[in-house]
Amino acid sequence: MLLATLLWVGSDTLVKYLSATYSMPQILWARYAFHVVLVALFLGRRLPGAMRSRRPGMQLARSALTLVSTGMFFYALRFIPIADANAVFIVNPIFVTALAVPLLGEAVGWRRWLSVAAGLIGALIIIRPGTGVMHWAIFLALAAASINAVYQIATRFLSRFDRAVITVVYTPLVGFAATSAAVPFFWHQPDLQGWLMMGALGASSGAAHSALVKAYEAAPAAAVTPFGYTSLVWAVLFGFVVFGDLPDRWTVIGAAVITLSGLYIFRRERTRG
Repeated sequence: MLLATLLWVGSDTLVKYLSATYSMPQILWARYAFHVVLVALFLGRRLPGAMRSRRPGMQLARSALTLVSTGMFFYALRFIPIADANAVFIVNPIFVTALAVPLLGEAVGWRRWLSVAAGLIGALIIIRPGTGVMHWAIFLALAAASINAVYQIATRFLSRFDRAVITVVYTPLVGFAATSAAVPFFWHQPDLQGWLMMGALGASSGAAHSALVKAYEAAPAAAVTPFGYTSLVWAVLFGFVVFGDLPDRWTVIGAAVITLSGLYIFRRERTRG
């Protein structure tokens, strides 16, 4: 999980850097195109078998959700610091807990509902609505987190029917197909540096996704997921070194509230389990 978070934030850094020169559809295309290449090389002749889903419609819908979430988050990175975007996005596990009740019928006790409320308060501390301080793009990161939560709920649901490798394969293939249809209208011919950075974006995103899957295969979610909050450390470090950005005190306070809320939710889930 530690490796996955490092690679995700590395991908975010590449996206923010590339967004100064290239359009978002082209960056999204690169993210999925090179990911598809990695999947094809890794699976080889097993690729056709890895696409035989018992719920293909649900797989397509789930993959579309992650494409929309990724696109919104990438677009937010064009305008706001990496640390700010990640500070809001870590509210995602709290959204998952709240949505698991109506969508999966899971039971959530009053303590976890209080933690959900505290996490949302943390997000409001970062956003500070009505003050005119925070950039509007922060709401894109928040929307991306909520859509990603639905995507994770769909992933839980599909685990009842399909092997993990099938779900892993559908994600880049659907993203690649969708962005390939749009990218000709936004294409800007990359130079060598651009191609290398786009390749690194696809490779790091694909490797992060694989590391995440391996982490959840090796240990229970309650033990693994809390390490995802280390993305804040990497986001601050990368943002400062590459772009000279540092989060303000309200972003730090809000992120701390969200992190503590999320950790308490996972502690309760582990205790109940």
